[in-house]
Amino acid sequence: MPNPKRRHSAQRTAKRRSHDFLTPVNSNLCPNCQERKLPHRVCPKCGEYKGRVIAGVAKVAA
Repeated sequence: MPNPKRRHSAQRTAKRRSHDFLTPVNSNLCPNCQERKLPHRVCPKCGEYKGRVIAGVAKVAA
């Protein structure tokens, strides 16, 4: 089985790893409550999706 003759340089390794970063999570504002939410998902705060109430949100007793 062949082995590499020379080690890869730091520059070559860095070029290969240039695409290994994490991308930020895409988020939109809820048109009803202006809270951040994932696109195409029910809003976790108010329970609305496309102008309709889909899910009842449990209220936390504080």
